[in-house]
Amino acid sequence: MPAPKNAFKAALREGKTQIGLWVALTSPYTAEICAGASYDWLLLDAEHAPNDIQTLVAQLQGMSKYPVHPIVRPPIGEAWIIKQILDIGVQTILVPMVETGEQAEAMVRAVRYPPHGIRGVGASLARASGFNRIPDYLQTANDEVCLLLQIESCAGLANLDAIASTEGVDGVFVGPADLAADMGLLGRPGAPEVQAAVERALRRIQDHGKAAGILTADQALARRYVEMGASFVGIGSDVGLLVNATAKLVSDFRAGVAQADRQNAGQVY
Repeated sequence: MPAPKNAFKAALREGKTQIGLWVALTSPYTAEICAGASYDWLLLDAEHAPNDIQTLVAQLQGMSKYPVHPIVRPPIGEAWIIKQILDIGVQTILVPMVETGEQAEAMVRAVRYPPHGIRGVGASLARASGFNRIPDYLQTANDEVCLLLQIESCAGLANLDAIASTEGVDGVFVGPADLAADMGLLGRPGAPEVQAAVERALRRIQDHGKAAGILTADQALARRYVEMGASFVGIGSDVGLLVNATAKLVSDFRAGVAQADRQNAGQVY
């Protein structure tokens, strides 16, 4: 029996657009709720959210009964943390702050078993191999890992061709927020200069035959990116949804806004 098929990776290869949500509240309950909302993928963020391996495992378990693909973004592109993330059963990883072709090659090696990489052989102790109940896991795991690299600096853009052409990289994700900051436009990812750079990057990624990805809560921009061929697009976050919904609820109530949604009529929660 081989490693589980990575449906997300297969969809990217087929050019199918995959829509996702950033999950940063570190709660298994929240992850389970989001998993049932029909997104194609959820990204569990360990770079800017207070996640560790144990909180990630709990969220993966909460998501497991739903047909949604989990992606994890580690805090840094280091082999030791990537090894642990793979061993808990994650098959798709988004590595932040990649700036050179050498870094890209190192990340490819980090997600593969020898002789093609440096991933430690210990999955028999973990979820990835069904706790050693998947007999062919070691022989088939490499093929089902999806490696996504995040470019979010001027240096990364300058080396985009080297990064995107690296064999073993499945997709490249453009990070507008950090890119804007590096361009001297902190807090202005929607600035024309930033958007022009983002769009050029998305086209160049696709020119190399790799899947292009991005995150934006601006729905018009998200649709534009999809029209441009971006194939994995995040359209918001659990944090943003909760902040906006809680603020709107109390604001509407205080303003005396009529509740027209009959679905909620008479409900306590």
